[in-house]
Amino acid sequence: MDDGIEIGALALNVSIPPALRWEDERRGERFELQSITVRLLPDGSLAAKAYGRPVAGGRGAYVSFAVRHSPEIDALITGAASTAGARWAAHQGL
Repeated sequence: MDDGIEIGALALNVSIPPALRWEDERRGERFELQSITVRLLPDGSLAAKAYGRPVAGGRGAYVSFAVRHSPEIDALITGAASTAGARWAAHQGL
């Protein structure tokens, strides 16, 4: 359907279940990856970034990392995108 409306991005955030979380390092600091932002690209494919907080705690920045691919993480992303799509399709307007 092309009604002349230009959509720049469709994105969703999904929490990573504790059992699937992992750690990564940036500039000598360890981060626990806690959520994934999934974007629906214009060609229909998905792009994803993982975000985490410093393991040491504190008020550190929420930093993005590449998503660690595994069957479980890939299923989480695909499932979240499908669930979000169904919710968008069932919206009730403003």
